[in-house]
Amino acid sequence: MPLLDREGLQADPFDRADPSAEGVIVPFDGLEEALESGSNRPVGVDLPNHVHPSRLASHLDRLALVAIDFPKFSDGRGFSLARMLREQGYRGRLRATGRILPDQFAFALHSGFDEVEISDEQAARLPVGQWQLAPHQFSDNYVDTRDGRVSVFKRRRAAREAA
Repeated sequence: MPLLDREGLQADPFDRADPSAEGVIVPFDGLEEALESGSNRPVGVDLPNHVHPSRLASHLDRLALVAIDFPKFSDGRGFSLARMLREQGYRGRLRATGRILPDQFAFALHSGFDEVEISDEQAARLPVGQWQLAPHQFSDNYVDTRDGRVSVFKRRRAAREAA
């Protein structure tokens, strides 16, 4: 599956099935076992979007990656989970997976995600080039972002107050 970040296509050092991969991604309910296995491989977890990120709080310093699922493109809970994880102090890789659209790529990056994993089916329908252009198509945002962009509302208010 293609993996995209701000720079474009990236190799994925994590795998859900290959035991020889550099890092492993485990299901949420298998996290405790993976962390206690004694392996030196980086551990990532698939976090369903109905699980509150506070359930990972005691493990954040041991997780190399958190992959948050978007089961439908219209279900935006993953964006909130990303923000909450970053506010909890998570500094590792944060990945959006599932039904994400190119138009949501920019918002994913702004809300704290580092990368987006798209299915081969999505890549066939929506070429990677379209994904790479998407973050540059919107010049304004309506909410403050984790990457420092200030909302259009705050900029307008600051301009009025400065006048």
